[in-house]
Amino acid sequence: MPSMPQLFFASPRMLPRAEKLPGRVVVLDIAFAATVGTSVSFELVTKPFLDGLGDRLAAWVDHHDHEKHAQFARDSRFVLATKAEHGACPEMVTPELVRQVGPIDTICTHVDLDGLYAAAKWILGGVEPYAGADEDARAVDTRVGTPGPLATRIDRALRAKFRDDQLKRAVVSYLVEGRKPGVHDDVIREAAAEFERRDAKTQELAKRFTIRGRVAVVDTQGASGQFDKTDLLLAGQARAAVSIVRDSGMLTIAAPFDSGWDFVSLFAIGGGMPTRVTIPETKLDDVIAKINEAPAPTPRLASGGSDE
Repeated sequence: MPSMPQLFFASPRMLPRAEKLPGRVVVLDIAFAATVGTSVSFELVTKPFLDGLGDRLAAWVDHHDHEKHAQFARDSRFVLATKAEHGACPEMVTPELVRQVGPIDTICTHVDLDGLYAAAKWILGGVEPYAGADEDARAVDTRVGTPGPLATRIDRALRAKFRDDQLKRAVVSYLVEGRKPGVHDDVIREAAAEFERRDAKTQELAKRFTIRGRVAVVDTQGASGQFDKTDLLLAGQARAAVSIVRDSGMLTIAAPFDSGWDFVSLFAIGGGMPTRVTIPETKLDDVIAKINEAPAPTPRLASGGSDE
């Protein structure tokens, strides 16, 4: 079994302190922080992290659109693409890239399935942990296509306990160690069972959607119990071109991956995934008006290995 580097889990707006990451570091599936309103998050979050790592950054591999990608085009450590070019991160982790980067001490990866699959693939020298793992990660991350039963179970487990680092470590170890029965498998199955319980609440909330032109909107205020936001957004997309979930003071706005919608541009957000963004709930009426008044989008054609 390959040796395990230290694992750290992060998201674009919640990065660990660089000094806590030992040795040479690979960053996987973590987007540069977006610029939202007057908060220049790249300068406040991503740049200090980069500066703190300095020469210890061995590679940064990511597939999320961002206006600042161009600034790093000449730095070979940065392997950056758009979501249309690569629907998920693991397909960007190749044996050639892993060999080129050389020995590392730490992987800092995104908290979702394709981030953990990318970490496992890196540890395995750029080889998929099982045949079809890259396709599964792409299907999960784009919500286009149907992932296999293992990826479905892992995705549901992670969405049920997305703050549980023990679960994330179990997923990576389970994949790297050959998907054997045992403690890691048990941890994943227990979390997946929690998702099934949460799914009932999601389906209940889906009945609350109202249609405002091109937009299906649901307000979760007053709802008791936990729900899955991604599945709730997908339920809205079954009713209208765009879905909005209003929750905890924020609006999450989403459309199908290949729909052609670019909410980053429409709402003047500096980076992020074009078809899924989050902004303050106070802008709800303005958001709906802009979506309904916008020209019809041209469906996006994927390339570079994505099969949408």
